[in-house]
Amino acid sequence: MQTQASKSLRPKQAAEFLGIGLSSLWRKLKDEPTFPRPRKLSERVTYFLESELADWRDSQSARF
Repeated sequence: MQTQASKSLRPKQAAEFLGIGLSSLWRKLKDEPTFPRPRKLSERVTYFLESELADWRDSQSARF
C-alpha cells in the first residue's frame, strides 16, 4: 500500500486553507486543544501539515 506525503503549509497558507485570518490561526492553536500542532523546520520556519488541518476542519463540521 502506498502512502501519500502530506503537503506542508506555512502559517499564512494554513490560514488561507482554513478560510480564516492569520491571527485566528494562532488563536485557535492557543485556545483549542484539538487544533493540529505546527512543526518547526528550523528556528524561523514553522509549518502545518495539510492533511492534519483537513482532518481537524472535517471533525469541526461533524460536530454541528
